[in-house]
Amino acid sequence: MEDDDFISKTRRKKAMTALQDLGAELVKLSPEQLSRIDMPEDLREAVQAAQRFTKHEARRRQLQYIGRIMRDMDCTPILEQVTALHAPSKRQTALFHVAEKWRDALLAEPDAAERFEREFPGIDGAKLRGLVADAHADRNSGRSPKYARELFHFVNQVIQERGREA
Repeated sequence: MEDDDFISKTRRKKAMTALQDLGAELVKLSPEQLSRIDMPEDLREAVQAAQRFTKHEARRRQLQYIGRIMRDMDCTPILEQVTALHAPSKRQTALFHVAEKWRDALLAEPDAAERFEREFPGIDGAKLRGLVADAHADRNSGRSPKYARELFHFVNQVIQERGREA
């Protein structure tokens, strides 16, 4: 055996554990998410079988089997696809930050509700103004920021919907 080809037992175990962890992530996916992952058919069948198992030991053995299947393939593309499923897109994050700025402006500036309605025509302006007033009342009375959260959810929903349309 050449020194260049030598892989320590510890490194091999870590690699196998990483493959089993990736397999466990695949098993946690919904059927719709799993259908979007590009993978060999035998791996897909093993993952779907693991999703049906309820007994701990059966599931553990199936995860080991999934790891064994993945040992003979390049799993980098599968890992990238699973990571992409879990990570919010940069666009969604940017829209979330826009919603936060609008919420802060609505709570700090008296004319912000009018500007928001002009920028996003067709929204329920009465609901927006009511949420802003309720959020101010919560803040002034020292209560929990229930209405500030509701205001944020309203604003975020409007912005996310318009972001999808753009």
